[in-house]
Amino acid sequence: MGSGFGNGLGRVALAAAMMLGAGGAEVSATPLTPFRYEAQAQRHCPHDQVVWLDFKKGVYYTRGQRRYRQGFDGSFVCLGEARDGFYRRSLLGLR
Repeated sequence: MGSGFGNGLGRVALAAAMMLGAGGAEVSATPLTPFRYEAQAQRHCPHDQVVWLDFKKGVYYTRGQRRYRQGFDGSFVCLGEARDGFYRRSLLGLR
């Protein structure tokens, strides 16, 4: 009954419950699911547009833009996930 282990677990559980309850008002980003190939990303989000996300610059490019599929620091992702992840659209190459 005098074990410090049980009391410590109770405190950790209480602290975790308080943090979860307090975090309800915060905005959280949708996790990205990056893909190496465009077809993989399209299968993942069949009703969404696939974009090329440049992780280093924090921007995404749509099909038809010059830097779409360019660079080593990027990946194909769903447009909705990129927007929810607070990545911004690149204006380079838009007409």
